[in-house]
Amino acid sequence: MTTRPPTLRDKRRYLLVRIEPAGIPFDQKELYYAIADSITSLFGDAAAAIMIQAVVAAEGDYIFIRCRRGTERELAIALSTITSCRETRIVLRIIAASGTLESLRERIHTMNVPEPTAVVQGDVTFDKKTHTSVYCNGQKVDVIEKGFKNTHRLFLTSEDMETS
Repeated sequence: MTTRPPTLRDKRRYLLVRIEPAGIPFDQKELYYAIADSITSLFGDAAAAIMIQAVVAAEGDYIFIRCRRGTERELAIALSTITSCRETRIVLRIIAASGTLESLRERIHTMNVPEPTAVVQGDVTFDKKTHTSVYCNGQKVDVIEKGFKNTHRLFLTSEDMETS
């Protein structure tokens, strides 16, 4: 069987989507069903049939979703409404849309994504209890109580910190 010439093929678009929180294991098939349910509930079966969405590939925390050209806006809307996949809370962030997978893969490699780092800053005191502060990516501060029993964790932002 011969392949169709480019003028007769369906025009497709690919969306690069990041799954948050990072590092959550997911099944592509389950994610496909969650996306299909979202599209169907928002736009109906006819629009879902026109869209022809598919989860093409997954690389780390990124997934590639294919759809027919002209329907990427509706697909992005449907992706933004997904809050869980098989009892796991997730958020799908649309990074980019393109006509080829290669350009999206290049975009992943050229993005300046800071690596997750945890820096232990030292001991702090809250309510006459000693805690250890840990900064993660400069956004979040975890304060962990020292002790063996009843260890409490406080979550602060960088705005909550006092400079001395």
